[in-house]
Amino acid sequence: MMLLLAGFWPGLAGAGALGLVVGALAGWPDRTAVPLGLFVAAGLLAAAALAALVPGLPGLWLEGAALILPPYCAGCALGALGRRLVARR
Repeated sequence: MMLLLAGFWPGLAGAGALGLVVGALAGWPDRTAVPLGLFVAAGLLAAAALAALVPGLPGLWLEGAALILPPYCAGCALGALGRRLVARR
């Protein structure tokens, strides 16, 4: 796991930054289906990566996606929160 973090840290930082921008531009979703779907997708990706269901290079892609999706979603939430706080003033 630490090897993945060491190799994917630029992607993790980029996903968080991209999430901040997307969240600030899009704001909070009107319906909860999309965030709930992303949460379920992140959970399924993490479960498949931890179970090592997919071997080889596709497995690395799956583990990378499972590692990069949570910082992106957290960045989206922070960006949307920032937009909401700025809009209140």
